[in-house]
Amino acid sequence: MGVPYFKVKDIIEQNKIFVYSSNYTLYGDLSERVMNILSGYTPNIEYYSIDEAFLSFDKIYMESLGEYGKEIRKKVFKNLGLPVSVGIARTKTLAKIANEFVKKNSKLEGVFDTTRFTDERMSRLLKQVPIHDVWGIGSQYGKMLMSMRVYSAYDFSIMPELWVKQKMGIVGLRTCMELRQKPCIRLEEIVKAKKGIMSSRSFGRYVTELNELEESVSQYTTRASEKLRAQKSICRSINVFIQTNHHKIHEKQYSTGRTITLQEPTSYTPELIKEALYILRKIFRKGYKFIKAGVYLSDIYPEENIQLNMYRNTEHNKLKSVMKAIDGLNHEWGRDTIKFASSGIEQDWKMKMCFRSNRYTTNWNELMTVNV
Repeated sequence: MGVPYFKVKDIIEQNKIFVYSSNYTLYGDLSERVMNILSGYTPNIEYYSIDEAFLSFDKIYMESLGEYGKEIRKKVFKNLGLPVSVGIARTKTLAKIANEFVKKNSKLEGVFDTTRFTDERMSRLLKQVPIHDVWGIGSQYGKMLMSMRVYSAYDFSIMPELWVKQKMGIVGLRTCMELRQKPCIRLEEIVKAKKGIMSSRSFGRYVTELNELEESVSQYTTRASEKLRAQKSICRSINVFIQTNHHKIHEKQYSTGRTITLQEPTSYTPELIKEALYILRKIFRKGYKFIKAGVYLSDIYPEENIQLNMYRNTEHNKLKSVMKAIDGLNHEWGRDTIKFASSGIEQDWKMKMCFRSNRYTTNWNELMTVNV
């Protein structure tokens, strides 16, 4: 995992292995479509990650949940062609365990309902789950528990509550109670705003000139600010970093970054680009072959909670309206329909993604074709 392509290229070619580049546009679009289908079954949903969600069915009879899970799985596959696994339990922690069993046991046919398990059957299930595989335990707690001869989820579930709280705090105690089928971890129905936003990519080739680095940093700042506005936030700090290829140890190495604090928090892209380019010009060094750059926004706050300079309040509202219009047009007509000139036109430094599959669902030029 994580080995650069060039290091295993010979093995890949000898064994005729298929290689695909990351396709974030396709992943994001399919994820949104899956979540839209899931939200049609219950309003109580937590979007846990790009490929995972928790659904609550408090008002549905327990006897129907297994069939309900099969119906959900069938609809997702019919509409999108994506196989999904469904784990059903009385708590979120047990639902994660059930979901892992689905993936490893084809006889379950994608759905595993544990809500009607007897205590004895649930104990047998938990004895099969290594302690470090329990959601919320982590590697460090896993090592500590194993040193105390707690090897499985079942072992952990029968530990004294006071001991668990003393060793692992309230979070560990909640996990323990959830393994006993007592719900303690609530559904996070409101997506929490990110406290830091990163936009970074490796280049498709080495970049040595400042003007090309400026284009890339401008582009990454644009992406980060879009995400910032999407969650209705503003930021006070911005970090820019650049680095050479550390895999090429025979080449000159240089990796650095710098953070500055803005006079006023903002999500206005031109202002953020201006500050990002200022940082870049301070850290750039001639004579190095750069392979990656990135922008990180931090000190993030909800936009309605910040007191702005009273003399600039009217100007702030105008700038906010400008960005809202640009975001709306780019959403309607496609990313970068309107873009900032500092990001460049050709952008031949961009990641090549030679092995990327087509963006079948978001690009008219990459629709799947079928020969009849």
